[in-house]
Amino acid sequence: MEHENIHRVTREGREIILIGTAHVSRESADLVERVIDEEQPDTVCVELCRPRYEAIRKKDQWQETDIIKVIREKRTSILLSQLIMASLQRKIARKFNITPGAEMLRAIDRAEAIGAEIVLADREIRITLLRTWRNMGFWSKTKFLPEVLISLFATDEITEEEIEKLKKSDVLELALQTVGEKLPGLKATLIDERDLYLAHTIGQAPGARVVAVVGAGHVPGILKHIGDDIDIEPLTRIPEKGLWGRFAGWLFPLVIVGLFLAGFFYSGSEASLKMISWWSAITASFAGLGALVLLAHPLTIAASALAAPVTTLHPLIAAGWIAGLTEASLRKPQVKDFLALQEDIVSIRGFFRNKITRLLLLVAVVNLTTSIGTFVAIPVIMKFI
Repeated sequence: MEHENIHRVTREGREIILIGTAHVSRESADLVERVIDEEQPDTVCVELCRPRYEAIRKKDQWQETDIIKVIREKRTSILLSQLIMASLQRKIARKFNITPGAEMLRAIDRAEAIGAEIVLADREIRITLLRTWRNMGFWSKTKFLPEVLISLFATDEITEEEIEKLKKSDVLELALQTVGEKLPGLKATLIDERDLYLAHTIGQAPGARVVAVVGAGHVPGILKHIGDDIDIEPLTRIPEKGLWGRFAGWLFPLVIVGLFLAGFFYSGSEASLKMISWWSAITASFAGLGALVLLAHPLTIAASALAAPVTTLHPLIAAGWIAGLTEASLRKPQVKDFLALQEDIVSIRGFFRNKITRLLLLVAVVNLTTSIGTFVAIPVIMKFI
Protein backbone atom coordinates (compact mmCIF):
# COMPACT_ATOMS: atom_id res chain seq x y z
CA MET A 1 0.00 0.00 0.00
CA GLU A 2 1.46 3.34 -1.07
CA HIS A 3 0.61 6.57 0.75
CA GLU A 4 2.47 9.82 1.42
CA ASN A 5 2.33 9.13 5.16
CA ILE A 6 3.68 5.59 4.92
CA HIS A 7 7.45 5.07 5.02
CA ARG A 8 9.19 1.70 4.60
CA VAL A 9 12.60 0.90 6.06
CA THR A 10 14.42 -2.40 5.51
CA ARG A 11 17.24 -3.36 7.86
CA GLU A 12 18.94 -6.71 8.27
CA GLY A 13 16.08 -8.60 6.68
CA ARG A 14 13.43 -6.81 8.75
CA GLU A 15 10.83 -4.45 7.31
CA ILE A 16 9.62 -1.49 9.36
CA ILE A 17 6.51 0.29 8.10
CA LEU A 18 6.26 3.75 9.65
CA ILE A 19 2.86 5.48 9.57
CA GLY A 20 2.84 9.23 10.24
CA THR A 21 -0.48 10.34 11.70
CA ALA A 22 -2.40 13.28 13.09
CA HIS A 23 -3.53 12.39 16.61
CA VAL A 24 -7.03 13.78 16.13
CA SER A 25 -7.55 12.85 12.48
CA ARG A 26 -10.26 10.45 11.30
CA GLU A 27 -8.33 9.87 8.07
CA SER A 28 -5.24 8.81 10.04
CA ALA A 29 -7.24 6.32 12.12
CA ASP A 30 -8.67 4.73 8.96
CA LEU A 31 -5.21 4.56 7.37
CA VAL A 32 -3.71 2.81 10.39
CA GLU A 33 -6.39 0.13 10.36
CA ARG A 34 -5.99 -0.53 6.61
CA VAL A 35 -2.21 -0.82 6.81
CA ILE A 36 -2.26 -3.29 9.71
CA ASP A 37 -4.92 -5.43 8.01
CA GLU A 38 -2.97 -5.49 4.73
CA GLU A 39 0.55 -5.91 6.14
CA GLN A 40 -0.28 -8.45 8.90
CA PRO A 41 2.79 -7.43 10.96
CA ASP A 42 4.43 -9.46 13.71
CA THR A 43 4.61 -6.37 15.93
CA VAL A 44 2.74 -3.07 16.15
CA CYS A 45 4.51 -0.15 17.86
CA VAL A 46 2.43 2.78 19.05
CA GLU A 47 3.54 6.23 20.19
CA LEU A 48 2.30 5.70 23.73
CA CYS A 49 3.89 5.17 27.11
CA ARG A 50 2.28 3.05 29.82
CA PRO A 51 0.43 5.95 31.57
CA ARG A 52 -0.92 7.30 28.26
CA TYR A 53 -1.93 3.80 27.17
CA GLU A 54 -3.87 3.34 30.42
CA ALA A 55 -5.39 6.80 30.01
CA ILE A 56 -7.06 5.91 26.70
CA ARG A 57 -7.94 2.34 27.69
CA LYS A 58 -8.97 2.92 31.28
CA LYS A 59 -11.60 5.64 31.27
CA ASP A 60 -12.02 5.81 35.07
CA GLN A 61 -8.32 6.25 35.90
CA TRP A 62 -8.88 9.71 37.42
CA GLN A 63 -11.05 8.18 40.17
CA GLU A 64 -7.89 6.65 41.67
CA THR A 65 -6.05 9.98 41.98
CA ASP A 66 -5.14 11.03 45.51
CA ILE A 67 -5.16 14.79 45.03
CA ILE A 68 -3.75 15.56 48.49
CA LYS A 69 -0.85 13.18 47.83
CA VAL A 70 -0.24 14.93 44.50
CA ILE A 71 0.02 18.31 46.26
CA ARG A 72 2.28 16.98 49.04
CA GLU A 73 4.61 15.35 46.50
CA LYS A 74 4.78 18.62 44.53
CA ARG A 75 3.39 16.99 41.38
CA THR A 76 0.58 19.48 40.76
CA SER A 77 2.30 21.13 37.78
CA ILE A 78 2.79 17.75 36.07
CA LEU A 79 -0.83 16.70 36.58
CA LEU A 80 -2.11 20.12 35.53
CA SER A 81 -0.03 20.00 32.34
CA GLN A 82 -1.39 16.55 31.50
CA LEU A 83 -4.98 17.68 32.05
CA ILE A 84 -4.52 20.81 29.94
CA MET A 85 -3.03 18.73 27.11
CA ALA A 86 -5.93 16.30 27.39
CA SER A 87 -8.33 19.24 27.34
CA LEU A 88 -6.93 20.75 24.14
CA GLN A 89 -6.80 17.42 22.35
CA ARG A 90 -10.32 16.46 23.46
CA LYS A 91 -11.78 19.81 22.36
CA ILE A 92 -10.36 19.41 18.86
CA ALA A 93 -11.50 15.79 18.70
CA ARG A 94 -15.01 16.64 19.90
CA LYS A 95 -15.34 19.40 17.31
CA PHE A 96 -14.80 16.86 14.54
CA ASN A 97 -16.63 13.98 16.26
CA ILE A 98 -13.60 11.72 16.65
CA THR A 99 -11.97 10.01 19.62
CA PRO A 100 -8.67 11.46 20.95
CA GLY A 101 -5.92 9.00 20.07
CA ALA A 102 -8.30 7.09 17.77
CA GLU A 103 -5.44 5.95 15.53
CA MET A 104 -3.64 4.46 18.55
CA LEU A 105 -6.80 2.69 19.74
CA ARG A 106 -7.38 1.30 16.25
CA ALA A 107 -3.77 0.15 16.03
CA ILE A 108 -4.01 -1.67 19.37
CA ASP A 109 -7.37 -3.23 18.50
CA ARG A 110 -6.17 -4.48 15.10
CA ALA A 111 -2.91 -5.78 16.60
CA GLU A 112 -4.87 -7.78 19.16
CA ALA A 113 -7.21 -9.07 16.44
CA ILE A 114 -4.37 -10.47 14.31
CA GLY A 115 -2.30 -11.67 17.26
CA ALA A 116 0.55 -9.18 16.77
CA GLU A 117 2.75 -8.12 19.67
CA ILE A 118 2.11 -4.58 20.94
CA VAL A 119 5.05 -2.35 21.88
CA LEU A 120 4.53 0.92 23.77
CA ALA A 121 7.31 2.86 22.08
CA ASP A 122 7.26 6.32 23.66
CA ARG A 123 9.08 7.67 26.68
CA GLU A 124 6.96 8.03 29.82
CA ILE A 125 5.16 11.37 29.76
CA ARG A 126 6.16 12.17 33.35
CA ILE A 127 9.84 11.96 32.39
CA THR A 128 9.27 14.11 29.31
CA LEU A 129 7.50 16.82 31.29
CA LEU A 130 10.03 16.75 34.15
CA ARG A 131 12.98 16.94 31.75
CA THR A 132 11.25 19.81 29.95
CA TRP A 133 10.68 21.67 33.22
CA ARG A 134 14.20 21.10 34.56
CA ASN A 135 15.76 22.26 31.28
CA MET A 136 13.72 25.47 31.15
CA GLY A 137 15.35 28.68 32.28
CA PHE A 138 13.93 30.88 35.01
CA TRP A 139 12.15 33.30 32.67
CA SER A 140 10.75 30.47 30.56
CA LYS A 141 9.27 28.94 33.70
CA THR A 142 7.82 32.31 34.65
CA LYS A 143 6.09 32.59 31.26
CA PHE A 144 5.02 28.95 31.15
CA LEU A 145 1.85 29.08 33.28
CA PRO A 146 0.30 32.15 31.60
CA GLU A 147 1.04 30.68 28.16
CA VAL A 148 -0.48 27.32 29.08
CA LEU A 149 -3.60 29.00 30.45
CA ILE A 150 -3.91 31.12 27.30
CA SER A 151 -3.57 27.97 25.19
CA LEU A 152 -6.85 26.73 26.69
CA PHE A 153 -8.57 29.30 24.47
CA ALA A 154 -6.56 28.49 21.35
CA THR A 155 -8.65 25.80 19.65
CA ASP A 156 -11.98 27.49 18.98
CA GLU A 157 -11.36 28.46 15.34
CA ILE A 158 -9.48 25.40 14.05
CA THR A 159 -10.89 23.95 10.80
CA GLU A 160 -10.75 20.34 9.63
CA GLU A 161 -8.31 21.36 6.90
CA GLU A 162 -6.01 22.81 9.54
CA ILE A 163 -6.30 19.59 11.54
CA GLU A 164 -4.87 17.68 8.57
CA LYS A 165 -2.03 20.22 8.40
CA LEU A 166 -1.33 19.38 12.04
CA LYS A 167 0.00 16.03 10.83
CA LYS A 168 3.28 17.91 10.78
CA SER A 169 2.99 18.30 14.55
CA ASP A 170 3.41 15.95 17.48
CA VAL A 171 0.66 15.23 20.02
CA LEU A 172 2.43 17.13 22.78
CA GLU A 173 3.44 19.87 20.38
CA LEU A 174 -0.18 20.10 19.22
CA ALA A 175 -1.48 20.37 22.75
CA LEU A 176 1.12 23.00 23.64
CA GLN A 177 1.44 24.66 20.23
CA THR A 178 0.85 28.18 21.59
CA VAL A 179 3.40 27.60 24.34
CA GLY A 180 5.86 26.02 21.94
CA GLU A 181 5.86 29.06 19.67
CA LYS A 182 6.61 31.37 22.60
CA LEU A 183 9.07 28.95 24.25
CA PRO A 184 11.03 27.27 21.43
CA GLY A 185 13.39 25.64 23.93
CA LEU A 186 10.67 23.08 24.67
CA LYS A 187 11.24 21.39 21.30
CA ALA A 188 14.42 19.61 22.41
CA THR A 189 12.69 17.53 25.09
CA LEU A 190 9.17 17.38 23.63
CA ILE A 191 10.24 16.36 20.12
CA ASP A 192 13.94 15.78 19.46
CA GLU A 193 14.67 13.52 22.43
CA ARG A 194 11.55 11.49 21.79
CA ASP A 195 12.58 11.05 18.14
CA LEU A 196 15.68 9.27 19.42
CA TYR A 197 13.73 7.25 21.97
CA LEU A 198 11.12 6.17 19.42
CA ALA A 199 13.79 5.30 16.83
CA HIS A 200 15.52 3.08 19.39
CA THR A 201 12.35 1.34 20.58
CA ILE A 202 10.97 0.76 17.09
CA GLY A 203 14.37 -0.40 15.82
CA GLN A 204 14.58 -2.93 18.67
CA ALA A 205 11.00 -4.21 18.27
CA PRO A 206 10.77 -7.98 17.68
CA GLY A 207 9.54 -9.61 14.49
CA ALA A 208 10.39 -9.64 10.79
CA ARG A 209 7.68 -7.12 9.95
CA VAL A 210 6.90 -4.16 12.21
CA VAL A 211 4.25 -1.46 11.83
CA ALA A 212 4.92 1.69 13.85
CA VAL A 213 2.20 4.31 14.41
CA VAL A 214 3.62 7.71 15.36
CA GLY A 215 2.79 11.40 15.04
CA ALA A 216 3.93 12.66 11.64
CA GLY A 217 6.14 15.23 13.33
CA HIS A 218 8.37 12.40 14.56
CA VAL A 219 8.79 10.68 11.18
CA PRO A 220 11.83 12.67 9.89
CA GLY A 221 13.69 12.21 13.18
CA ILE A 222 12.89 8.50 13.39
CA LEU A 223 13.96 7.89 9.78
CA LYS A 224 17.19 9.77 10.46
CA HIS A 225 18.11 7.79 13.57
CA ILE A 226 16.56 4.35 13.16
CA GLY A 227 19.27 1.73 13.11
CA ASP A 228 21.73 3.97 14.98
CA ASP A 229 23.33 2.79 18.20
CA ILE A 230 21.31 4.98 20.59
CA ASP A 231 21.96 5.11 24.32
CA ILE A 232 18.52 5.90 25.79
CA GLU A 233 19.65 5.94 29.42
CA PRO A 234 20.47 9.68 29.36
CA LEU A 235 17.06 10.31 27.77
CA THR A 236 15.25 8.71 30.70
CA ARG A 237 17.22 10.47 33.42
CA ILE A 238 15.67 13.37 35.35
CA PRO A 239 18.32 16.12 35.30
CA GLU A 240 19.71 17.05 38.67
CA LYS A 241 19.54 20.68 39.63
CA GLY A 242 22.76 22.42 38.71
CA LEU A 243 24.98 24.17 41.22
CA TRP A 244 23.19 27.45 40.58
CA GLY A 245 19.78 25.78 40.81
CA ARG A 246 20.62 24.21 44.18
CA PHE A 247 21.85 27.46 45.71
CA ALA A 248 19.55 29.95 43.95
CA GLY A 249 16.59 28.87 46.06
CA TRP A 250 18.49 29.78 49.21
CA LEU A 251 20.29 32.81 47.76
CA PHE A 252 17.15 34.83 47.17
CA PRO A 253 15.86 34.49 50.79
CA LEU A 254 19.34 35.31 52.09
CA VAL A 255 19.38 38.48 49.99
CA ILE A 256 16.01 39.55 51.42
CA VAL A 257 17.11 38.79 54.98
CA GLY A 258 20.30 40.74 54.19
CA LEU A 259 18.18 43.73 53.20
CA PHE A 260 16.29 43.51 56.50
CA LEU A 261 19.61 43.47 58.38
CA ALA A 262 20.96 46.33 56.30
CA GLY A 263 17.87 48.34 57.19
CA PHE A 264 18.46 47.58 60.87
CA PHE A 265 22.16 48.57 60.89
CA TYR A 266 21.95 51.57 58.56
CA SER A 267 18.51 53.00 59.36
CA GLY A 268 17.64 51.56 62.77
CA SER A 269 15.20 49.05 64.16
CA GLU A 270 12.14 51.08 63.21
CA ALA A 271 13.13 51.04 59.52
CA SER A 272 13.81 47.32 59.70
CA LEU A 273 10.37 46.69 61.21
CA LYS A 274 8.75 48.77 58.49
CA MET A 275 10.60 46.73 55.85
CA ILE A 276 9.34 43.50 57.37
CA SER A 277 5.83 44.89 57.64
CA TRP A 278 5.74 46.03 54.03
CA TRP A 279 7.25 42.74 52.85
CA SER A 280 4.60 40.79 54.75
CA ALA A 281 1.75 43.02 53.59
CA ILE A 282 2.67 42.94 49.90
CA THR A 283 3.45 39.22 49.61
CA ALA A 284 0.38 38.33 51.67
CA SER A 285 -1.83 40.53 49.50
CA PHE A 286 -0.62 38.99 46.27
CA ALA A 287 -0.94 35.44 47.61
CA GLY A 288 -4.43 36.15 48.91
CA LEU A 289 -5.37 37.74 45.59
CA GLY A 290 -4.34 34.59 43.74
CA ALA A 291 -6.56 32.49 45.97
CA LEU A 292 -9.40 34.99 45.65
CA VAL A 293 -9.23 34.89 41.84
CA LEU A 294 -9.86 31.14 42.02
CA LEU A 295 -12.79 31.76 44.41
CA ALA A 296 -11.10 29.70 47.11
CA HIS A 297 -12.61 29.19 50.56
CA PRO A 298 -12.14 32.25 52.84
CA LEU A 299 -9.92 30.18 55.13
CA THR A 300 -7.79 29.20 52.13
CA ILE A 301 -7.39 32.86 51.19
CA ALA A 302 -6.36 33.62 54.78
CA ALA A 303 -3.94 30.67 54.89
CA SER A 304 -2.34 31.77 51.61
CA ALA A 305 -1.89 35.31 52.88
CA LEU A 306 -0.48 34.20 56.24
CA ALA A 307 1.90 31.71 54.64
CA ALA A 308 3.30 33.97 51.91
CA PRO A 309 5.67 36.16 54.01
CA VAL A 310 7.28 32.98 55.38
CA THR A 311 7.23 30.80 52.25
CA THR A 312 8.86 33.52 50.17
CA LEU A 313 11.84 33.28 52.52
CA HIS A 314 11.99 29.47 52.53
CA PRO A 315 12.77 27.58 49.29
CA LEU A 316 11.35 24.24 50.44
CA ILE A 317 7.76 25.39 50.92
CA ALA A 318 5.42 27.47 48.79
CA ALA A 319 2.26 29.45 49.41
CA GLY A 320 0.52 27.57 46.61
CA TRP A 321 1.05 24.23 48.32
CA ILE A 322 -0.35 25.63 51.57
CA ALA A 323 -3.33 26.97 49.65
CA GLY A 324 -3.89 23.65 47.88
CA LEU A 325 -3.74 21.54 51.03
CA THR A 326 -6.02 23.93 52.90
CA GLU A 327 -8.58 24.01 50.11
CA ALA A 328 -8.43 20.21 49.70
CA SER A 329 -9.20 19.73 53.39
CA LEU A 330 -12.07 22.23 53.31
CA ARG A 331 -13.53 21.28 49.93
CA LYS A 332 -12.29 17.77 49.34
CA PRO A 333 -13.03 16.52 45.79
CA GLN A 334 -15.80 13.93 45.69
CA VAL A 335 -16.31 10.91 43.46
CA LYS A 336 -18.57 12.96 41.19
CA ASP A 337 -15.70 15.38 40.51
CA PHE A 338 -13.50 12.53 39.28
CA LEU A 339 -16.37 11.12 37.22
CA ALA A 340 -17.00 14.53 35.63
CA LEU A 341 -13.33 15.27 34.97
CA GLN A 342 -13.24 14.04 31.37
CA GLU A 343 -16.17 16.27 30.44
CA ASP A 344 -15.20 19.25 32.59
CA ILE A 345 -11.71 19.65 31.10
CA VAL A 346 -13.25 20.32 27.69
CA SER A 347 -14.53 23.78 28.69
CA ILE A 348 -13.02 26.72 30.52
CA ARG A 349 -16.08 26.85 32.77
CA GLY A 350 -15.75 23.15 33.57
CA PHE A 351 -12.03 23.55 34.26
CA PHE A 352 -12.80 26.13 36.92
CA ARG A 353 -15.92 24.36 38.22
CA ASN A 354 -14.37 20.95 38.85
CA LYS A 355 -12.81 20.79 42.32
CA ILE A 356 -9.81 18.79 41.07
CA THR A 357 -8.72 21.11 38.28
CA ARG A 358 -9.54 24.18 40.37
CA LEU A 359 -7.26 22.84 43.12
CA LEU A 360 -4.42 22.37 40.65
CA LEU A 361 -4.96 25.83 39.23
CA LEU A 362 -5.11 27.25 42.76
CA VAL A 363 -1.66 25.90 43.59
CA ALA A 364 -0.19 27.24 40.35
CA VAL A 365 -1.88 30.66 40.47
CA VAL A 366 -1.08 31.34 44.14
CA ASN A 367 2.55 30.41 43.53
CA LEU A 368 2.60 32.74 40.53
CA THR A 369 0.98 35.72 42.25
CA THR A 370 3.17 35.25 45.32
CA SER A 371 6.27 35.35 43.11
CA ILE A 372 5.00 38.55 41.50
CA GLY A 373 4.45 39.95 44.98
CA THR A 374 8.08 39.35 45.94
CA PHE A 375 9.33 41.36 42.96
CA VAL A 376 6.90 44.17 43.79
CA ALA A 377 7.99 44.17 47.43
CA ILE A 378 11.75 44.35 46.86
CA PRO A 379 11.96 47.98 45.59
CA VAL A 380 9.47 49.04 48.27
CA ILE A 381 11.53 47.74 51.19
CA MET A 382 14.78 49.04 49.70
CA LYS A 383 13.48 52.61 50.12
CA PHE A 384 13.84 52.23 53.90
CA ILE A 385 17.59 51.51 53.81
